[in-house]
Amino acid sequence: MTITADAKALQEDIVRFRHELHREPEIGLHLPRTQEKVLKALDGLPYEVTSGKSTTSVTAVLRGTAPHAPAEKPVVLLRADMDGLPVQERTGVDYSSTINGAMHACGHDLHTAMLAGAATLLAERRDQLAGDVVLMFQPGEEGFDGASHMISEGVLEASGRRADAAYGMHVFSALEPHGRFATKSGVMLSASDGLVVTVLGAGGHGSAPHSAKDPVTAAAEMVTALQVMVTRQFNMFDPVVLTVGLLQAGTKRNVIPETARIEATIRTFSEESRLRMMESVPRLLRGIAAAHGLDVDVDYRNEYPLTITNHDETTTAEHVIGEMFGGERLARWATPMSGSEDFSRVLAEVPGTFVGLSAVAPGADHSTSPFNHSPYATFDDGVLADGAALYAQLAVSRIKTLTASAN
Repeated sequence: MTITADAKALQEDIVRFRHELHREPEIGLHLPRTQEKVLKALDGLPYEVTSGKSTTSVTAVLRGTAPHAPAEKPVVLLRADMDGLPVQERTGVDYSSTINGAMHACGHDLHTAMLAGAATLLAERRDQLAGDVVLMFQPGEEGFDGASHMISEGVLEASGRRADAAYGMHVFSALEPHGRFATKSGVMLSASDGLVVTVLGAGGHGSAPHSAKDPVTAAAEMVTALQVMVTRQFNMFDPVVLTVGLLQAGTKRNVIPETARIEATIRTFSEESRLRMMESVPRLLRGIAAAHGLDVDVDYRNEYPLTITNHDETTTAEHVIGEMFGGERLARWATPMSGSEDFSRVLAEVPGTFVGLSAVAPGADHSTSPFNHSPYATFDDGVLADGAALYAQLAVSRIKTLTASAN
């Protein structure tokens, strides 16, 4: 039987596992219940399984046993992230989160379930693999840089040598019609950085601002000036997205506070713009503060780099998708998304690619469906078997071509 047919036979098991994960989302780098579920799913399969030291990650290595393998066996890494978000679920599905204030609002439960399904599919084909497969079950993607933790603990060399190729997948609850895969060669996702600004003034009575140093008016000017700076100093064809998500000051309307706080996220699509923002933002904010006679603390936080896919590995993925599901199931994005990913850490070290998969409900309007991170975001179980099959086939196909080139 084909991998696709075998995956469909596993559909009920994969769905059941996904629902178990969805009911108990965990946040951050320490996901003990999730890790326990993944370890249980791998139990009995011929994998060398290790758990993370600084996180609850899981790494599983399958040693291919096909004859005539090259002396240096090829290695393919497959990654799934496992963490949820601090979101109160409002989907109303019968397997909704039972954890107050936590939800799998980004579909990581699907990624984990699909990779667990792929683990079975690959184990059943172990004697056809002339190389090794590394499964990377990663916590802490949502702002905790879990990929860096796993890389520092050796996931890229888990089989004994550096992986030759790496593939990740991400489901979406909008953007594309149900079941469509999406790829892009080159810059696929933006870099993401954080900005935390504390404007330092001197408090006083609201009736006498001249006797205080008001940080609120300066902070308000900073918010507007940041937007103006983006439109006036950066090329519109190399965009920068700066969003202030927190503006906080004061306790009462007639009290001038001591400080004001701004927090923002910054997305860039080239390393040049990213470096320029690191220089331009602090300079602008310090200038505004000085003009008001205030001090300011600017904490510009480097977070996730650009997600840049390898052209050859993207072409490989597109070929596999076309053979398995037909060309009509594939969309090639012309422009990057402004979301960010710590799988970028893996792609900076190993040639690989990232594949999107639409889990919009069949028949739903993908242009208006609630998007990832929404408390109303729903992801259709119908894509699980196809995602598991693609994970497995990418490893099988790439090991085959790497083996052929080695021999």
